[in-house]
Amino acid sequence: MKKSKHLLIIRLSSMGDVAMTVPVLRELKKANSSYKISILTNAHYFCFFREFKDLNLIKFDKKQRHKGLIGLIKLYKELSKLEIDYVIDLHNVLRTKFLKLLFKIPFYQIDKGRLEKQKLTSGKVFKALKNTHQRYRDVFNKLGVIVTPLINSQVDKVDISNLKIRLENNPIKIIGIAPFAAHKGKVYSTKQMEAVIKDLNNDFSIFLFGGGQKEENSLDKLASKYTNVVNLANKYSLEQQMDIMSNLNIMVSMDSANGHIAALLGVNVLTIWGLTHPYAGFSPYGQKDTNNIMVKRSKFPKIPTSIYGNKTPVGYENAINSITSKEVISRIRESI
Repeated sequence: MKKSKHLLIIRLSSMGDVAMTVPVLRELKKANSSYKISILTNAHYFCFFREFKDLNLIKFDKKQRHKGLIGLIKLYKELSKLEIDYVIDLHNVLRTKFLKLLFKIPFYQIDKGRLEKQKLTSGKVFKALKNTHQRYRDVFNKLGVIVTPLINSQVDKVDISNLKIRLENNPIKIIGIAPFAAHKGKVYSTKQMEAVIKDLNNDFSIFLFGGGQKEENSLDKLASKYTNVVNLANKYSLEQQMDIMSNLNIMVSMDSANGHIAALLGVNVLTIWGLTHPYAGFSPYGQKDTNNIMVKRSKFPKIPTSIYGNKTPVGYENAINSITSKEVISRIRESI
């Protein structure tokens, strides 16, 4: 009997980028289900792949076991025992470049389009670049398997009655809001987001998503003011938060990981963009262009100022807040 080819997929970080691999893996398995697949990633992200019962998930231990060159050599030796036929590197960083030098099998790496992105953020060229999901597909296509987008990627809702989330009036339709991001230039102001929540509170159940002590405290304070708002930050595991997300009618997110996690579950995602822009290719999977709520470039022509939102030109400190709360409310109500 012919042995199935063994495919190792590498995507070590970040959370949003790892979440973005899931829909493409779904597409791959639909196009060709014969591969044996292993995933090398951070153990914290294993739950993203829970729908795939036949995957071999391999923990990348950046801080201890696989730290430094010696750790990477140790990792290579561990991987070599798995009889891998092909490596798909969806990360393409120094660590994976080093692994490529060690492996003696076909090793395909993502083209991140760094030069194109540099031109986009420098203002030299303003056009939509290839999205990250397609860049992932392109790496798989090198195997001769044509991976194409799925029309419908909705995932079944998970029963969350055991989580005992309490709301006073418990409106049936549920909105998720993830108001934070890694960089300030991508975060909508608390004042304006509260105006959005205040308007929606009587008509919808609202679940707030975030992480870290500072975000938890901020969201606790916000949720305490409204009857149908619950803060989930640090109160449920990542997998439990995914269960909750599967029940959302819509997720409102910054350009951040929560939008990508909701998207992999097939949830409708509205993204509020600040100093970044969907043209860089990081829109959540399967979303319409009309789901992007953006700053007007006629007023802030340097956007996108960077790929990650970590560069803030003078005068752009509050660019994201030029998007009015009324506009956000209107878009949410229209979409839901």
